Amino acid sequence: QVQLVESGGGLVQAGGSLRLSCSASGRTFRSYTMGWFRQAPGKEREFIAATNWRGGSTYYVDSVKGRFTISPDNAKTTVFLQMNSLKPEDTAVYFCASGRPGSSYYVTQPIAYEYWGQGTQVTVSS
Repeated sequence: QVQLVESGGGLVQAGGSLRLSCSASGRTFRSYTMGWFRQAPGKEREFIAATNWRGGSTYYVDSVKGRFTISPDNAKTTVFLQMNSLKPEDTAVYFCASGRPGSSYYVTQPIAYEYWGQGTQVTVSS
């Protein structure tokens, strides 16, 4: 099985930056699609960003476009989420996910992913 572990979360002041990492253990990623989601208390899990490192394409939700950057490594062991100009609205638990091979679902949908990390807390103070 593939296990994903997020790291890099923490407390940061508004306008600051954080870089989240998602590392795979056991086996490397089995899909070229990697995504980041976040979930605030009482809210639905929200798609943030996804990348296909085979084609190099990326997709971001409008609220983070221009501020966040997703970038997987070539070894298919780690994917990063660089977060700049953080806002209090970005406060949430952030999850990384590995795409489900052969999935026909859109990458913005949680069911399009096979493996999930446990999440890392990001708190942005005002």
